[in-house]
Amino acid sequence: MPRLFGTDGVRGLANGDVLTAGFALDLAVAAAGVLLGDHCGVPRPVAVVGRDPRASGEFLEAAVVAGLAGAGVDVLRVGVLPTPAVALLTALHDAEFGVMLSASHNPAPDNGIKFFARGGHKLPDSVEDAIEAALGRPGYQPTGAEVGRVVDRDDAGDEYVDHLLSVLPHRLDGLKVVVDCANGAASVVAPEALRRAGAEVVVIGAEPDGLNINSGCGSTYLETLQAAVREHHADAGIAHDGDADRCLAVDASGTVVDGDQVLAILALAARERGVLARDTLVVTVMSNLGLKLAMRDAGITLVETAVGDRYVLEAMREGGFTLGGEQSGHVVMLDHGTTGDGPLTALMLLARMGETGKPLAELASVMTRLPQVLVNVPGVDRTRVAADAAVLAAVDETDRELGETGRVLLRPSGTEPVVRVMVEAPTLDLAQQHADRLAAVVLANLAL
Repeated sequence: MPRLFGTDGVRGLANGDVLTAGFALDLAVAAAGVLLGDHCGVPRPVAVVGRDPRASGEFLEAAVVAGLAGAGVDVLRVGVLPTPAVALLTALHDAEFGVMLSASHNPAPDNGIKFFARGGHKLPDSVEDAIEAALGRPGYQPTGAEVGRVVDRDDAGDEYVDHLLSVLPHRLDGLKVVVDCANGAASVVAPEALRRAGAEVVVIGAEPDGLNINSGCGSTYLETLQAAVREHHADAGIAHDGDADRCLAVDASGTVVDGDQVLAILALAARERGVLARDTLVVTVMSNLGLKLAMRDAGITLVETAVGDRYVLEAMREGGFTLGGEQSGHVVMLDHGTTGDGPLTALMLLARMGETGKPLAELASVMTRLPQVLVNVPGVDRTRVAADAAVLAAVDETDRELGETGRVLLRPSGTEPVVRVMVEAPTLDLAQQHADRLAAVVLANLAL
């Protein structure tokens, strides 16, 4: 049976086979039992609960809150806020744990439940496994005055924005910015933070109706932002996803600045200010070879992890590093937060523009992004991809042909039943040719 928790909590079709109100309640009870352990009920535990604006988040939030309160947990319900805000508020209010209801960049019918431990940190796999094992078991069931109470915190968004502004190294006065909030969780706080930082702000994708999250907008659909930046003659554009733990950007011409380029800009800025711990940047194996070459030339060490911001976070915490992230726009700054934070990333990126007086295109030119092709191969046995002789031989042959001018990566997806084939090469045509050839080898040898 597949593991219940994926790379970022429990995710699926809301009100489908798994993610129902009953399941959400049971999961909350199980999480309370595991995360509180012997301390359940004494002293009175507190949990922070937030969500993105999906319609299904309304009933799932109600179920989670009911499960927690029924387990004797006091709930601070913070409403619609970004995932990093829930993590921050978990730490600020010294809560035992936090819960975020969101499916991030997924379409509106999906939803998800993720947990943060004390301090706002993501749970390790072992704790998630313990929660899964505890599902359905009888839990602590208080009565009378011992049941949990629910408090709505209407000022939670202000607390988050205040925190963002408190760590801003340079104001944004004079910059005109378009921000696309993906009709998601950052629709209020992201524009507010930018305005208070001094920017002139044009807002798009900030009218959530519960059904339009990530639909034709946000970090998964940059065309809308590119057009708006050109139309409004803005200096830059910022795109978040549904729960705003991501940030991608476009420059004044509408050219995309991806997560690798953002990381390069922020790493150089942090090193210049003397706050890049051990002169090291943590990235995943999917980061572009161009980033690796640029950081090597700048004397910055790269540490690579498996795909997923949770693995970036683990490596950062274990090594004492302060900056890391993914090509997708998850950027983690452990000096200021515990998880990927889209609004924080946007502020830091724009602050670098204000600090240097340079346009975003010039800052992004610190690295040359090699053409990268990603092919998903469905209908294959993902478990054999690292052991099949024919597949390994094809990868070795491609590696030899590309040499130092490119690279190959094959990996089983952690969220979909596919094998991902990624190739970087000097030209897009060459990358596509190699990727298609490797995908055919994978399909021929690993087909189910």
